Amino acid sequence: MNGRVLRTEFKRSAAPWAGAVVLGGSLAIFFLIDGIWWKGTAGWTAQWTTMALWTRSLLAFWLPLVVGMGAVYGLREPRSRMTELLATTPLPTWRRAAVPAGAIAIALAAGFGLLSLAGGVQVALGPTTYTGLGWLPISLVAVLGLVAAAVFGMGVARTLPFVLTPPALVVACLAVTGMLRVRIEGEVPSTRGPNRLGLLSPVTGDPRQMLLTLSGSVHLGQTIWLLGLLATGLALLAAVTRRARLLAVTPALAGAAVALLVLPAAARDTYVVDRAAAAPVCDGPVCVTEASRSHLAELAPRGREALGVLHDVLGDRAPTSVRQDTALRALGDPRSLPGDAVLVDFDDQLFADATGRDLTRALVAEGLAPSCHPRTSREGGGQDDVALRSIAASWALGDPALQPMEEKATDEYSRRIWANADVAWRELKALAPAEQRSRIAGLRTAALSCTARLRELPAAGVPR
Repeated sequence: MNGRVLRTEFKRSAAPWAGAVVLGGSLAIFFLIDGIWWKGTAGWTAQWTTMALWTRSLLAFWLPLVVGMGAVYGLREPRSRMTELLATTPLPTWRRAAVPAGAIAIALAAGFGLLSLAGGVQVALGPTTYTGLGWLPISLVAVLGLVAAAVFGMGVARTLPFVLTPPALVVACLAVTGMLRVRIEGEVPSTRGPNRLGLLSPVTGDPRQMLLTLSGSVHLGQTIWLLGLLATGLALLAAVTRRARLLAVTPALAGAAVALLVLPAAARDTYVVDRAAAAPVCDGPVCVTEASRSHLAELAPRGREALGVLHDVLGDRAPTSVRQDTALRALGDPRSLPGDAVLVDFDDQLFADATGRDLTRALVAEGLAPSCHPRTSREGGGQDDVALRSIAASWALGDPALQPMEEKATDEYSRRIWANADVAWRELKALAPAEQRSRIAGLRTAALSCTARLRELPAAGVPR
């Protein structure tokens, strides 16, 4: 492709606008809206993989729009009534088609690349020290999806040069993308149809687990399908006869057929755990994942301190280690609580920003009154659990008064919970020391079986 011709195409066509819309629109969504993508360990600037998945999830908006922009771009010659004139030139049709297709492809790749660069800079400047390259295939397939959609739209518009072709393509792409979109439910993604069919769409669901990434078979299958779609778009752009246009559909059909054989049939095989990111990193009895290594320096001494407090309270029944909670589960599902370890979830509101003495208090609270109900930015948990944790930690750390683990809410329900917590605290402290220890031990037993209740703490038995 002649560089001078390509530069002229950039200057005198609407191709650069496609990349500008993807870049500007995505940055506006991320930076102007305080959305879920800013929160937790799966935020778009928290890890490289989640950054790639969040930027790729925006294809739900951009694919239909890019198809329409490609179709408008493809109508340029018919709209200017130059089709017959250009057909008389000695330049082959495929070379004429390569210039606008190359221009819009470069513009889209540059736009999405700059978006990834903006996210990558923030990830690099953040606390994470994990720099695996597993995010690259996620972003490269997204770029391929945008380019294939734009070129396919150009080819369809060249074949069907009608004013309604671009809006019809946009509506059709919206419908297909919405129908095939993959949603993540814990470790199990879900679609409205067969899993393989749903994975033909390169749109990903919002990441909820920082250790999850797309499997290699998903990358391979989607690449094959999108290359076939791209080849069909280029063939439609270069086709001048009806027979050539009919044959141009072959690459897309062949790509879809091969992709359906490669893509995983089972939903559980769509997302896999990034083993490098999930590798344990330990400092004595305190372990986190490689992706969360930056937390270890603060967590390790506080974890050993908390384990000492727990041993003083529970004796031989105390947990002996602190480790990061890496269990995969659907949104809202209860946590699985081991008896020999204190689980740390960095998405939990008690651990998200805790440092120093507050972190020790959170670890002691988690060790004595672990909650089966997750309390993340997506899951609210319950004030009952916070009150129980507050009572347990305040008692174990020898506080003269009840110290809430977080700021008390002001609604009627929360005020009632904390009023009950104050009563339970006074009744607990009125018991003999041996009885107090017995009640706290009973609280932990009930919490591990998910039956602990605030109103039952000062009574004869904690379990329901």
